[in-house]
Amino acid sequence: MSLFLLLILVAVVLGIVGFAVHGLFYLLIIGAVVLIADLVFAGSRLRRGGRHHHIAR
Repeated sequence: MSLFLLLILVAVVLGIVGFAVHGLFYLLIIGAVVLIADLVFAGSRLRRGGRHHHIAR
């Protein structure tokens, strides 16, 4: 879950910098690609679901 949130944060920061700074439009594109890849990754993990490993106490 922390990897998911980290990638969302990176995508948002890249998108904001790419939008705000003139000439760095490619950062907006990279941010969008990272966001889409992260959503696909999260979707595949949720779809797989089912099996949870519990630590025996």
